[in-house]
Amino acid sequence: MENLNLIDTFLEFKELKNIDRATMMTVLEDVFRNLLLKKYGTDENFDIIINIDKGDFEIWRNREVVADNEITDKNLQIGLSQAKRIDTDYEVGEEVTDEVKLLDFGRRAILALRQNLTNRILDLEKNNIYNKYKDKIGDIVTGEVYQVWKKEILTLDDEGNELILPKSEQIPSDYFRKGDTIRAVVVRVEMRNNNPLIILSRTSPVFLERLFELEVPEIFDGLITIKNIVRIPGERAKVAVESYDERIDPVGACVGMKGSRIHGIVRELRNENIDVINYTNNTQLFIQRALSPAKIISIKLNEETKRADVYLLPEEVSLAIGKGGLNIKLASQLSGYEIDVYREMNEEDEEDVSIDEFADEIESWILDELKAIGCDTAKSVLELSRDDLIKRTDLEEETVDEVLKIFKTEFE
Repeated sequence: MENLNLIDTFLEFKELKNIDRATMMTVLEDVFRNLLLKKYGTDENFDIIINIDKGDFEIWRNREVVADNEITDKNLQIGLSQAKRIDTDYEVGEEVTDEVKLLDFGRRAILALRQNLTNRILDLEKNNIYNKYKDKIGDIVTGEVYQVWKKEILTLDDEGNELILPKSEQIPSDYFRKGDTIRAVVVRVEMRNNNPLIILSRTSPVFLERLFELEVPEIFDGLITIKNIVRIPGERAKVAVESYDERIDPVGACVGMKGSRIHGIVRELRNENIDVINYTNNTQLFIQRALSPAKIISIKLNEETKRADVYLLPEEVSLAIGKGGLNIKLASQLSGYEIDVYREMNEEDEEDVSIDEFADEIESWILDELKAIGCDTAKSVLELSRDDLIKRTDLEEETVDEVLKIFKTEFE
């Protein structure tokens, strides 16, 4: 009966845990040999025969026949009189092979064997999951939401393996309930307390890259290459693409007819605004494209400090900076240059004054707030209404009133 219970155990694990035949055989033999070592002190004179297909195993012990009074090790030797009870033809010096029954080990040893086998197979399963997902780092996987917690979401894949989507790896506007389907990219796999921990991400640039590969066949086939991706999850992203075939427009291919290809990606990313840019080795042109939709007059580069001074018409400054400074921030990350924007002075602006000239009257952090919204001259500040300045900066009403007073005095 114990033999049958043990066989049921390893047959069940073989089917449910998808363990290959050779590995299962190795584990079983190793477990049995550990049992033999504990009981007999050695396993060298034992043969273990396992038939996984039939769900059966046998253990045979080989002993040398010696005279009854010359036995020194009952495990390695058998007396002649005992050997003849097995077969009358045995003589001294021959080898006797007899089967060792599982019940001979005792009930406690059998229970320990069963537990050891279960633990070993569970460890194998954990290693299989770890190795499987280690090879999937950077790939998109799909899971079903099983549990939603404050700091993370537990999802299950098709085989019931647990995948974790931390709050920090979720798009701010993500909202999932139990039973929902999640698509995310595997970013990290590690063993924690001997259990595989699989971390997913929806904020990684790699997730956006894989979505483009799924939606744009030319990228999947290698005809178009994604040179760089930068994104602020849920808000805005910039993707630089390049085509190796002059007949293919990389931007048009990525966007698709009437935006058909990019719409699916935008929906998956909770309406994240995606700018697809044609990559070029010409740094000035690349920065110009990265700052789209703003139209640039000129650019001055400093290769040593990796800074770019960009000059635009006054009405283009806010476009270059973008809502909350997102456009200029992403353009800087995409190009690798720290970008500063300046207004191109025309005849009417010649009498304008840089706000840095007021450093002795206005604190530097207030000037920085004004620069952050594209106001680098006194007139550019005065062009905005009091309400606009309060709304677009973090300045108090009293501070805005004082700044406006100082700038108006300059031109009176």
